[in-house]
Amino acid sequence: MKGERTYRKWIGLTALSVFVFQFSVPNAQAEEVLNYRRNSLATVLVYHPEDEFGMEIYKAFDSLPIPDKYDDHTIEGARIIDNSQIWGVQRKDSGYYKATYGHQLTAAELKANAKFTENLLNENEVAKWMIAKWFGFDGETVNDATFNTSLIQSRGQYNATDLDVALALQTTRGVASLSDAGEELLGQTFVLVNDITYVTAEQEAEAAKTAMSIIGGFADALLGSGSTVGKDIADLGGAIADSFTGFKVKTHSYLYQLEWNDSIAAIFYQFHYTATPDPAKVQAFLDDKTTYRLQYVAHEYEFDKKSVLKGKYSRTELVRTICARSMDKNIVALAKQYEDFKVKTPVYQVLTNGKGKIEGYAAKIGMKEGISDNSKFQVVQRLQDPETGKTQYKYVATVKPKKGCIWDNRYNAVLEQADGATLPYTTFTKTAGGEILPGMLLIEGKYRKVKE
Repeated sequence: MKGERTYRKWIGLTALSVFVFQFSVPNAQAEEVLNYRRNSLATVLVYHPEDEFGMEIYKAFDSLPIPDKYDDHTIEGARIIDNSQIWGVQRKDSGYYKATYGHQLTAAELKANAKFTENLLNENEVAKWMIAKWFGFDGETVNDATFNTSLIQSRGQYNATDLDVALALQTTRGVASLSDAGEELLGQTFVLVNDITYVTAEQEAEAAKTAMSIIGGFADALLGSGSTVGKDIADLGGAIADSFTGFKVKTHSYLYQLEWNDSIAAIFYQFHYTATPDPAKVQAFLDDKTTYRLQYVAHEYEFDKKSVLKGKYSRTELVRTICARSMDKNIVALAKQYEDFKVKTPVYQVLTNGKGKIEGYAAKIGMKEGISDNSKFQVVQRLQDPETGKTQYKYVATVKPKKGCIWDNRYNAVLEQADGATLPYTTFTKTAGGEILPGMLLIEGKYRKVKE
């Protein structure tokens, strides 16, 4: 694809060797036209080639799509951070503090990792290439490269006239549309960096054996040389060790948000954006190393000691399933922790019985998005302010999941024959508010942009 060649060419000029370059960028023209505005997300893996399961985790991550409640904003050349290219096995002056079996990262180490990643992303100008993708940056050379608003039109349901930049900058309504696109789309663009390490049954077994041996030694010392208590405890340790099964991952997820505001937009539209070939503007865009940035906003950690998979998995599928679910849990927690990252999901269907009585409301979200019996959602309607032309969200109702009707849409839930895995959606019931119609949006908890 023409656009794909362009990204490879431009990014190759700026990126550092710690990134692995082999992932393509989807053609923006071919992306599905969406009927609601999602946050956009790019996911990145910190790859540990020195680990026994490092390659399995790499392959698992590579095979997993972006969560379907976010638009895929993956950038070629910014998908994998190769840990060995930063500092090797032992951490030096820079790089990642690594979570290993028996070592939890301290608050200071987490802070250092978050800042290091922010610097790494910005040194490699990842934010600039996220902007480039938003505006369809395309061309073989500086002389013929241009921008367009096709992807923004598609994801934001704007028409071409609203987002014709040259025209928009001359009208109040046009500027409002550009501002709305910036706030609703560009400003809701995120990078999630996942640093995944693991715990194996062997590691747990070794720890158990060691602990039991120590206890047995103390017992023999207390009871005398003829005592067999120590041996019995050691044997028990072996039995306990043999009972450990599975593979568990420690996932530290660091969330970064694209900085986009009126002053940044003004620089872009005035000095960089061009719908027709303009080598000076394109070169200015390529040379700018300070305007476009990603900012660290939140961290989440997931490690489930009790996680058990019911199905029979190959080694590869086991790692893929555990990694997928671990990252999903962190995304759910980050959405609750950081409001701008909240997921908006449309009401799929109003459910009625044979007599036409409303019995619930269907939405295509479930356990993957962290829904439980205790979850509560606002139902909101997206409206356009007639005076400013900007998007508003109006409160309509409050709903909660119907007990026993929560869809288990987690990775491989069907394979495990999990409860709720065969449901087509989650059913919600209204607890307060007015009429709910298909297409209205569900947002968990309270959303500050909603007007009552």
